[in-house]
This record gives sequence, C-alpha cells and structure tokens, in this order.
Amino acid sequence: MTTKPWRVGLLFSTTGVTANVERTQLNATQLAIEEINAAGGVHGREITPVVYDGASSPRQFRAVAERLIETDGVRLLFGCYMSSVRKAVLPVIDGFRGALFYPTFYEGFEYSPQTIYTGAAPNQNAFQLAKYILAKHGQRVLFVGSNYVYPYEINRIMSDFVVQSRGKVVDELYIPLDAGAEDIERALKKIRKTSPDVVFSTIVGQATAPFYEAYAEAGFAPSIPIASLTTSEADIAEMRPGVAEGHISAATFFATLATPRARRFTAAFRGRFGEDAPIPSVAETAYFQMHLAAAALARAGSDDPRRVLAEATEIEYDAPQGRVRIDPDNHHAYVWPRVARLDAQGRFQIIWNPGVRLKPDPYCVTQSLDDWSADFVDAPAS
Repeated sequence: MTTKPWRVGLLFSTTGVTANVERTQLNATQLAIEEINAAGGVHGREITPVVYDGASSPRQFRAVAERLIETDGVRLLFGCYMSSVRKAVLPVIDGFRGALFYPTFYEGFEYSPQTIYTGAAPNQNAFQLAKYILAKHGQRVLFVGSNYVYPYEINRIMSDFVVQSRGKVVDELYIPLDAGAEDIERALKKIRKTSPDVVFSTIVGQATAPFYEAYAEAGFAPSIPIASLTTSEADIAEMRPGVAEGHISAATFFATLATPRARRFTAAFRGRFGEDAPIPSVAETAYFQMHLAAAALARAGSDDPRRVLAEATEIEYDAPQGRVRIDPDNHHAYVWPRVARLDAQGRFQIIWNPGVRLKPDPYCVTQSLDDWSADFVDAPAS
C-alpha cells in the first residue's frame, strides 16, 4: 500500500485587495489539514497542500489553477473568494480534470458538476438580513458596493426582497475595488442626499475599513446602520476601535457562537494563529469543507474528482456552525443562518439565531419574505 501523500491545491490570496479575509480562509484550511494529518491522515496517507497566491486577480487565479492541474498533478482544489475569480477557475476544472471546493457565500444562480459550494446561498444569508433590517430599521434602503460580479448580483436579489416587503431602494452605486478617499466621499454624498433608513454594503477588501471610518466621521452611525454580508471580523480588525459599533451582518458563523463545537474551533484557530486572530464565517467554511472533503476522499479511496464529488453528497459533518451536508441536487450546503450586531469591542453579537439548518435554494425559486414570521426578530439569540 502506498504512503504517498494526497496532494491538494489551495487557492487563496495572500496579496491584493481581499487578502485580509482570504488569509483567514487559508489559515483555517491549513488548520483542518493539520488536524486530519494528526489523526492519521486519510487511509494512512497525509494530506500535503500545494499553495499558490491568487493575488485577488481572476487572471492569476486561472493561471495558478492551470498550474496545479497541468503541472503539479493536483485534482482537488480548495479556495476562491470573489465570484470573479471563481468564474475564472471553473473552466480550468471542466471535464472533471479537477474539482473545486468553494468556501465563500456568493450570489447563487450557478451550478457546476465539478464544484461543491459550501458557503451560503442568498436564501441562507441575504434573505434573513433583509427580513431583519426591514422589520427593525425601516423600508428605505441604499445599496453601495464594490464594482464586480457579486455586488451587482446580490443587490438584484436584495432589491426583490425589499420590494416584496413594500420597501424602496432609494439608490444604488458602486465604487472601485481599490477605492480611494474620493470614491468613498462620493458614496457618502449620496447617503446624505437620500437619507436612507439602512445602508446595504457589499464593499469588499481594502476599501471596507476606510468606508466604515468615513461613515462614522460623517455622523451617520448608529442612527443609520450599515447592513452587510461582506464585512467580516477580518475587516473589523483593521478599523479604529468602536467605529463599527451597531452595524449588522448575517452569516452562518460568528466567532462569538458559544456552542461546544464552535468554542473548540475558535480555541484551536487562535491557539494556532494568535489570540487576536479574526475568524470570519468564510474561515469556518474553509475549515469544515476540508474535513468534509477528507471524509469523502476516505470513502472514495481515490482523489478522482468524480468519485470524491459523489461521496461528498453522502456525508454529514459536525461543523462549528452546526451539522452540515451537501445537497446532491445542486452541490450547495445545508447551513445555519444567523444575524449579528457589532458591539463596542468590534465583536459580532448574535441577535437572531433561529436554530435551523436551511436547504440551499441557489436560484431563489421559493423565497418570499412572507415565509418567515416577523416574530423572528425578537427570538432569543442563544
């Protein structure tokens, strides 16, 4: 029997506009690999990661994905954050030359037989955030986002949710991924002019902290909260203390989640990467998907993408967020939605936790805000 390691490819950005959050995904993936290897590996064989920096660039992600498959002989790929880079990688794995495990929430409306989508689909985070802010903060919403695929698509979906609730999108604008002070000021002028009840932000990466800081200096917070799916603990760590207090997010995991499994994960992560290491939801997703993939690899006995993908839909795994599984019909994960608000220390405190695992509906076929009782906004957060 061979003891040759299983080689897997890790595709995350350690440089570029989204490096802050992608480094947490890389760290979480490596932590999972270390745990798997410490437990004996898969069939006695260690997992060896082959790591490349995607540099937040679709072109670079595609190039290193091709290198992994064509030169390094790797068939199982883990990574990608922005939708633009995921879309650049998908053609590389076409024809089952490889399989991609994608650990990031995204806009939905996609299916690839060679991809496992472990992050939240819109019905598992955007839907809940819309329901909460419309019930608690008002009906007039302004959208501001970074200029790439995800913000445009998720804003289209959020617009539908707002209109369903008889709300109004008062304006929608986009700033560059590498936005500067002038771009942010342009957004603030629009907010002053329209006076929304809530700002829905899909700004990502290095522009996030400056936007929140400028927002606070302009005097908007906390009377007009920012609600965001893209602002994470990794972004908060780059802001001045107290800047983000009162702002809101929806995700499948927050580092303050107090279940035993969540506590073990956060303790292991911070024991490995530092007591102050931020742990966003996408890091938890990157962590559990590696464990789930290793279980699928063990069942398959081979890293043949077809066999691993088939086994991945047969497994349930006790992730830090809760027990997860992959829907065989669409390759998306059943996950656990939550809504949280930032406190004065920059920690997300969960304010709504329904305690349910949601089936993925990446095409939003059945979603209506009327499907949820408005009473949920006062449900206990435990």
